Amino acid sequence: MSRRNARRDAFHLLFQFDFHEKENEEELKGLFLAQKDDLTEDDKEFIEIIVKTAGENLDAIDELIGKYAKGWTVNRMSKVDLAILRVAVCEMVFIKETPFKVIINEAIELAKKYSSDESPAFINGILGMLSKGEACVG
Repeated sequence: MSRRNARRDAFHLLFQFDFHEKENEEELKGLFLAQKDDLTEDDKEFIEIIVKTAGENLDAIDELIGKYAKGWTVNRMSKVDLAILRVAVCEMVFIKETPFKVIINEAIELAKKYSSDESPAFINGILGMLSKGEACVG
């Protein structure tokens, strides 16, 4: 599997978490990962890092998304777009292993596949502004 597919799986998990109680997240993650027989240990570790880091920093991630989403609040965004943005912002701000261009490109590709026609441009705009903002420096 590739990092791209691991990001996709992290997106799927974060999307699912929006529909379940917080205390069920570990169980959901375990069931999800158990069904994925194509995952290497590195893939599982990467997915878990994203999901754990996003969960621990969800308020800060959502605050940044809201800051750069001009005229939008996270409550008004589609759950698909929000999950895609959460994965990307988590990686850009907290994990910092991957170049921003790669993260943004992969978020756009997820939006093309899983969201509306307007979503790729919406996500690109938010992540583009974030990548130039103070949140990602350092």
